[in-house]
Amino acid sequence: KLAPELINQIAAGEVVERPASVVKELLENSLDAQSRTIWLDLEQGGIKKIKVRDDGVGIEQGQIELALDRHATSKIASYSDLENVVTMGFRGEALPSIASVSRFSLVSSVNGAECGWRYENSSADEQALTPHPHPPGTTIEVRDLFYNVPARRKFLRTDKTEYSHIEKLFRQLALSRFDVGFEMQHNQRPSHKLPAVDGVDAMTSRVASICGAVFADQSVYFDKEAAGMRLWGWLGLPVFSRSQADMQYFYVNQRSVKDKVLSHAARLAYKDVLYHGRQPAYVLFLEIEPTMVDVNAHPAKTEVRFRESRLVHDFVFRTLYKVIEEISPGISPGNSLQGDSFGGSTSSSPLGAQQGQQLPVNFQPLHHGTSYPPAAAVKEQLSHYSNLANFQSGSTTENQNIESAIEDGSNVHSPGGTMPLGFALAQLQGIYILAENSAGMVIVDMHAAHERITYEKLKNSFYGAGLKMQPLLVPININVSSAEAELVENEQEVLEKIGLQINRLGPEKITLRSLPTLLRNGDAESLVRDVVADMLEKGSSSKVDEAMNEMLSTMACHGSVRANRKLTIEEMNALLREMEQTPRIGQCNHGRPTWTQMSIQQLDGLFLRGR
Repeated sequence: KLAPELINQIAAGEVVERPASVVKELLENSLDAQSRTIWLDLEQGGIKKIKVRDDGVGIEQGQIELALDRHATSKIASYSDLENVVTMGFRGEALPSIASVSRFSLVSSVNGAECGWRYENSSADEQALTPHPHPPGTTIEVRDLFYNVPARRKFLRTDKTEYSHIEKLFRQLALSRFDVGFEMQHNQRPSHKLPAVDGVDAMTSRVASICGAVFADQSVYFDKEAAGMRLWGWLGLPVFSRSQADMQYFYVNQRSVKDKVLSHAARLAYKDVLYHGRQPAYVLFLEIEPTMVDVNAHPAKTEVRFRESRLVHDFVFRTLYKVIEEISPGISPGNSLQGDSFGGSTSSSPLGAQQGQQLPVNFQPLHHGTSYPPAAAVKEQLSHYSNLANFQSGSTTENQNIESAIEDGSNVHSPGGTMPLGFALAQLQGIYILAENSAGMVIVDMHAAHERITYEKLKNSFYGAGLKMQPLLVPININVSSAEAELVENEQEVLEKIGLQINRLGPEKITLRSLPTLLRNGDAESLVRDVVADMLEKGSSSKVDEAMNEMLSTMACHGSVRANRKLTIEEMNALLREMEQTPRIGQCNHGRPTWTQMSIQQLDGLFLRGR
């Protein structure tokens, strides 16, 4: 049988990897102790000293030494407790493991006690419990980590590296509990002071202090409930994407976790709004019945298992997908999206983001070709969207004047509410639409915007009644490879499902007889070539079904208005109105921004006005 000290040191190999591991265990214990404020004091990146003090419930004198025994805990007593565990810790291994590889001391006092009590594990292994003055709460000090395990100490990195790991963990835990204050200092220098906060505005301020003001400004707060679960937090706009997944915080019942089910659901929700290779940013909180999640799945408790993983995945995906869908030109970054269910009403309220913030414009569409719908159809669309416009304080005459102004291209200032994307002024280089709204100037990439509009219409049609086909007056013959011709012959069902009627004419020739009505003005031959090439790459009809959105995205690109296509003011305004009615309009199918806003204040700054 192994000696108790050796058992503890072996257990420390699982629990204590580096100073950050010690900080995690001690901070989580303080959270479990119902602390209102937690203080963290470090020296030399935590290698020399880690001191955690809290104002929690404390430990009674008779239980301090018991707390240092292995598998002794105040948090669970039976298997049913383990099934319903809501505390961060529950195994009872952290304190004895940490004490076995450091010079360890603990001082604790409970409310109403005459004094606190100190426990110290000295270098001579003499354990003593002595009275010690201390306010209600607990202070734990860990010095000279791994001093008695030289082999482990050699694996530690520089003070700066170890401190960076601790700071990352500190930020992670500070995001998990807004009702608790956190303070940290390193080498006698204060580095973080985060008071306890309540309310969305105050919580957003803490998120800004941890994740940066840019993230807080370029995100939306939401709160949704369904199927006995609640998901809330801050979802970064697709334009605020990252090159790596370094700003993705997910909490399950306030426990920070890394879970494949949750990360996959989030990634899927962002699938057709992120630029290639970019990563979303978010701070998300999932609340679920404790019995529905197993937190005893990893020694460091960073992973969980869901009893109904499919249900959780669908809830997270559908919720985030809906939130992204609700982000429209009428909802500025930093706004709030709240509702009781997927189909529930949502309300928007500003959370401190400035109106008309500038989003990055980092795209240059270079396509040529298709025209926009004829003017008669645009007039009909314009009339429809004018009826939807929110001119509560404007009279019917004023509305008619606005429509007249739109048609003749003159400037418009609505006395009442305004359309979020405003009204078109001009077209730049046949690529961008310049418009004016109440905040300032709007710039729209017309191809990217119309691509998203077409894509959403294709999805609605495909997943609804199916894509309607329009026969061609004259079939189009296309020369292809033998492999592509054979695919066309074998995949008739899939092609018809996406609105294409194509027949094989010969070993290397096919003919197009019908195409989707929505794409009747597109480049039919290029459309067919790209779709067939995509299908050939997928390899089988089942994989094509799984990647149907990508197929529809390819089709939408061919059905969208091209750069260098001159639009009238009437056509540009119709496009703006349609953008305002389209979900996920902020990005095209490939994740590029479709529009950006420059406020009057930003324009004034460019020209030094008011200085």
